[in-house]
Amino acid sequence: MSHWAIGIDIGGTFTDLVAIDHASGCQCSLKILTTHEDPAAAVLDGIAQLMARHGIAAAEVHRVVHATTLFTNALIERRGARTGLLATRGFGDIVDMGNERKYNLYDLQIERVASLAPRDLRAEVDGRLNAAGQEIEPLDIAQALAEVRRLVEAGVESLAVCLLHAYRSDVHERRLQAAIAEAHPDLAVTLSCDTAPVIREYERMTTTLANAYILPMAGRYLASLAQRLGALGLPQDILMMLSNGGLAHLDHARSHPIALLESGPAAGAISAAWHCLREGQGDLLAFDMGGTTAKLCLVEHGQPSVAFGFEAARRERFAEGSGMPINITAIDLIEIGAGGGSIAHRDALELLKVGPRSAGSEPGPMAYGRGGEEPTVTDANLLLGYLDAGYFAGGTLQMDADAARRGFETLGSQLGRSAAEAAWGVLDIVAENMAAAARVHVAERGRDPRNFVLVATGGGGPLHAYSVARKIGVSTIVCPPEAGVASAFGLLVATARADRSRTFSFQPASGDLAVLERSFAELEHEVSGPLLALSANFGPLRLRRRADGRFIGQGFNLAVDLPDGPYRFDDPAGETAWRAALDQAFRQEYQRKFGRMPPDVAIELVNLRSTGEAVPLRPFEPAALQPAAVPEPRSRRSVFFRETGAFVDTPVFRREQLGSGFEAHGPLLIEESSTTTVVGPAARVRLSAQGNLVISIEETAA
Repeated sequence: MSHWAIGIDIGGTFTDLVAIDHASGCQCSLKILTTHEDPAAAVLDGIAQLMARHGIAAAEVHRVVHATTLFTNALIERRGARTGLLATRGFGDIVDMGNERKYNLYDLQIERVASLAPRDLRAEVDGRLNAAGQEIEPLDIAQALAEVRRLVEAGVESLAVCLLHAYRSDVHERRLQAAIAEAHPDLAVTLSCDTAPVIREYERMTTTLANAYILPMAGRYLASLAQRLGALGLPQDILMMLSNGGLAHLDHARSHPIALLESGPAAGAISAAWHCLREGQGDLLAFDMGGTTAKLCLVEHGQPSVAFGFEAARRERFAEGSGMPINITAIDLIEIGAGGGSIAHRDALELLKVGPRSAGSEPGPMAYGRGGEEPTVTDANLLLGYLDAGYFAGGTLQMDADAARRGFETLGSQLGRSAAEAAWGVLDIVAENMAAAARVHVAERGRDPRNFVLVATGGGGPLHAYSVARKIGVSTIVCPPEAGVASAFGLLVATARADRSRTFSFQPASGDLAVLERSFAELEHEVSGPLLALSANFGPLRLRRRADGRFIGQGFNLAVDLPDGPYRFDDPAGETAWRAALDQAFRQEYQRKFGRMPPDVAIELVNLRSTGEAVPLRPFEPAALQPAAVPEPRSRRSVFFRETGAFVDTPVFRREQLGSGFEAHGPLLIEESSTTTVVGPAARVRLSAQGNLVISIEETAA
């Protein structure tokens, strides 16, 4: 009997759906335009189409997994709830003061990202804890409730509670929560001790505010989606992809939607790593380009790199410090360029620029015929022959090539260039922007991009990977099957994962090892709970320990892996060995990252982190790809390549026609329903037994 799982990824332009049958190894997919007014409408329409086309019965679907950019977009576009902030007396303006660093030192008109809680929707409460979590001023519940009542009367529907030193003791925040729930049972409340129990007031406050801001809409959307899926006969206990690259139950997502902000891109990195491990490749650059943005993730030994914070809603897209710091565990992704909907234009200096404005899916590129009036990256790809107007998104969306040409004729005339020259300029700018960002991202981590494989996913990844790889010196590109919906596929092969953290100061040389072990044990208990709830489909549970450490006197921390526990302290020799192991864990990582160490300086651990993971009990094994005779090209068309400086008559293959062992020299195109893979004149391509297109570039100079 079939045993289907369905992955759903809502992006800014397309909603991607993938269904896999664990019994037969079958995989099928669909791309459909995102419906922004009602995102669930595209999901339900897509699922109905997918099930009808492939004969999938609702009773055969045992798992539904979801990722979405809806909450990220709500932060960017300020479409969340009217949110208030409750802070300790004297600390309500922390969200305006920030960390007092300017992201552009020489901009006299610089604007910081605006707080999600305007000043008139903030309140301060009497009562205070010290840095050790001890009460030095009693909490005034009556005064706090009076302030909350004022905020509710001002229209606040969600409240962020962020009190001083709540990471040390949650007693004040818990008392406030209970009192507010009794007085205002319909008010959504987010506590900092639940959302970000770590030091640094500004980052803790912005994270708590962001969760409160999207909490009501997340609750409504997820409840509605589960109900509507249930009406189709599908499972309502949806699993959600988190920003950390793992899966969690729907109930966790409802209360902590902040953990979902980078869920779609995280799933893309998981998918890239899964496919490359099957090729025996563990070190790769996961390059995911969709309709709105392109992102890159460094993957080593099959594991995507992880960060413990990122920025959302930046004022300037690529300017670090211009956004809202969010303290959650997330796959370490960097936004490296534009997406298919990014708009090309002439700037005030009469130079060609691409982005940051995007046409998205509404109205979309000019070729969509939905009202777009400015040329985009997708229009350039169509004009230069990389896309087939009749087979875009598998033929579900007919494109207007004449509209794309008109757009670039207008832009070209403004620049004194032909339409084709303007279109190539757009693609070259996009590739160079992405290559420059990739070089910096990899170099900052002490790596050389030439030692990595570039894995191209997303609708635009295989289209642009050849140009990007040549610019950064990568000689091998891997394009997984159905790469255009790779994020949706990644949802179905991801592990279940939970992360917890807390501030805890510990010096390996002298700290109380028993207290450290007890703190880690408590964190691991918190991690285990949500994962044990998923034990019917995931297991066994693996726990890992990490910490943020620093040399005493430093102001910034370095995240390091620690030895697995439990740490023994029942005999002097064992205790000494554990102390040395903890000390060396930090020093070795510091040496690897910075190349040197300060002499004779003690270290301290300041934030403890616990991670739990459980692999799927029923792993997916795709149906074997059979060898086949080399087919004739499905068609031929004129395609522009930089190496020739002209349009070239180029063979076009359909990926489903190719069998294991297929090999050819470029230039050629390989089309599939969700993307097109470009193989330039300086490259060869083969189809591996695992179903991946492996492109080898013979020379990489751009």
